[in-house]
Amino acid sequence: MSTDSEPADDAPKKSSKLPLLIGLVLALIGGGGGFFAVQAGLIGGTDGVEEEVSETTEEEGKTLPPVAFVALDPLVISLPSVGGRNHLRFGAQLEVPPGYVAEIEAIKPRIVDVLNGYLRAVDLAELEDPTALMRIRGQMLRRVQVVAGQGKVNDLLIMEFVLS
Repeated sequence: MSTDSEPADDAPKKSSKLPLLIGLVLALIGGGGGFFAVQAGLIGGTDGVEEEVSETTEEEGKTLPPVAFVALDPLVISLPSVGGRNHLRFGAQLEVPPGYVAEIEAIKPRIVDVLNGYLRAVDLAELEDPTALMRIRGQMLRRVQVVAGQGKVNDLLIMEFVLS
């Protein structure tokens, strides 16, 4: 027979918090040591960072090649009236080497025609997509380079691209 006054042996024993405390102290010491080692340059190597900084300062000292800009006449393109958008206003400039400015000025009507044809063919949903502008710009630059000839147009700078 058992008496109610005897304590039950089934009661769970209270676990020690000493291993948890030791782990926490070791983690803090390890984190502090790692931070010190990185800040002191013992780990991670700061030599690469110093080399990158010195290379960028050397590149900044170099002058950029001479360029000229040829402004294209602004284009207003009629869009199908879907969603309240009726027109696209587009303005751009071409970055060209200074020796080709006269040649590019002479063929500006062809360049405007190619850009006008391309922009009229682009879907309105693609024009409204903010991430599509870089892709559209690349397509237009490629078409301008085909019309102008290789090496005569370096870049197409979009000055105005407004859907209204």
